[in-house]
Amino acid sequence: MNLKHQASEKRQRRAGNSTVLFPLGTLVATPGALDLLDRTATNAAIFVDRHQRGDFGTVGAQDAQANKDAVQDGTRILSSYSIGGERLWVITEADRTLTTLLLPDEY
Repeated sequence: MNLKHQASEKRQRRAGNSTVLFPLGTLVATPGALDLLDRTATNAAIFVDRHQRGDFGTVGAQDAQANKDAVQDGTRILSSYSIGGERLWVITEADRTLTTLLLPDEY
């Protein structure tokens, strides 16, 4: 088992969920998100994995509950993560055909 896989397993245990909760569909990223990930040498897979397993980052309590409901009722899911002092959003559309990584000002 490599270190990246071990780190992923530790995150899953911390998040309390090792199960994928919903499909992502096609994964895309905006220019701003790609720039942020590049400037901070951050692997996007870390945040996509957290998003898909129910660790929605630093969303408020109402948004966290809305995301939990969305897993069941098939509405949009929004996660928010801090990277280098900036925000990265991960949004999976209601129909689960598309997941986008973007900055809030690109919404």
